[in-house]
Amino acid sequence: MHAMVLKALRGPLQWTELPDQAPGPGQIRVRVGACGVCRTDLHVVDGELPAPRVPIVPGHEIIGRVDAFGPGVQGLVPGQRVGIPWLGHTCGSCAYCRMQSENLCDRPGFTGYTQDGGYATAAVADARFAFPLGEQGSDESLAPLLCAGLIGWRALRIAGDGKRLGLYGFGAAAHILAQVAQRQGRSVFAFTRPGDQGTQDFARSLGAAWAGGSDEMPPGLLDAAIIFAPVGGLVPVALKAVRKGGRVVCAGIHMSDIPGFPYSMLWEERALLSVANLTRQDGLEFLALAPRIGIVTKTVRYPLRQANEALADLRAGRFEGAAVLVP
Repeated sequence: MHAMVLKALRGPLQWTELPDQAPGPGQIRVRVGACGVCRTDLHVVDGELPAPRVPIVPGHEIIGRVDAFGPGVQGLVPGQRVGIPWLGHTCGSCAYCRMQSENLCDRPGFTGYTQDGGYATAAVADARFAFPLGEQGSDESLAPLLCAGLIGWRALRIAGDGKRLGLYGFGAAAHILAQVAQRQGRSVFAFTRPGDQGTQDFARSLGAAWAGGSDEMPPGLLDAAIIFAPVGGLVPVALKAVRKGGRVVCAGIHMSDIPGFPYSMLWEERALLSVANLTRQDGLEFLALAPRIGIVTKTVRYPLRQANEALADLRAGRFEGAAVLVP
């Protein structure tokens, strides 16, 4: 197999030939058809997450077909298409796992962070954390659903049932979530980097009721706002934009420091919340919903060898939608 390997933090990924890995007990091996490029991958490469495992193969939006089984795997068949997400393993025994909050597990494993991921021609995964997929849609179109879609779905549920929803940072997750929210009868207000007319036009093309810079106020207060951009300074901005009793949800795994702000912004029962990882139930719900409502992902395709270019383009905001690596 071949992989793009991070051998030193903040260094470039290196094209590396590796021996094929045999799956262990309870594991499967998949031949990767596509792997999405997520902002979390940038945080891994840039050393912004604690205790990274190096060397590591990044990537946690994996679409592939099962080609080998370890002992004890049930419910999957050779050649079956599956999706492998960020949450790659949980202990099953800590207090959080026992109360059905496995996303908060005390001893988790994460694909592309603590265990090798999908920037490769093959990947090994815990079979319990691989989602069976049908044959509808291409590998490339499905890959962003495995994190951008799943985290967006969890963030939407935490944001509540409000009809006026603000999305700060209109990238891979927001362009999927905007479609879901509108199918639910909500109005979407998209916030981009100031002056980014192209992304604002993209948001409007997906049905956003309004699109503007993050330095602007929406036309009327919001019921809830979800922050996808890893910018702590957006927290007080979003709090200012939501109504009394409104919610602001921070949906990223990493964010720059939140600046101080007056208590009056939070008062009147506004709530500030965060999203941590996902659960398998989130995946089952969302991946069943996505084909029914006809979610369309906009992707930019890169050959696997160009993973460094894809990450650089993501960091600079050079494309709309989601980048996907294809071996």
